[in-house]
Amino acid sequence: MSHNPKQGMALAVREHLAAGRPITRLEALVLYGVSNLTGLMSDMRRQGWVIESRWVPYATAVRRINEHAVLQPPANLPVREIQLTEYWVKT
Repeated sequence: MSHNPKQGMALAVREHLAAGRPITRLEALVLYGVSNLTGLMSDMRRQGWVIESRWVPYATAVRRINEHAVLQPPANLPVREIQLTEYWVKT
């Protein structure tokens, strides 16, 4: 039986959410290599997870990413005006 890296990356995102931490598509891509977070959220909802969402500034995601990695957006990018969808598991 071979291990599928994509399944492992999706599992890491599920564990991130199960731990009560929110995630954006940017964080999923940079921290876990998951490019289709919306698809994963749809799958999780079909499996019975209660997933909530809201808009957050790009800067929020960058700050959280920079707790684990280094992400430096271009200086002219309006990181406070750009909005990303943040997902979390409702408890």
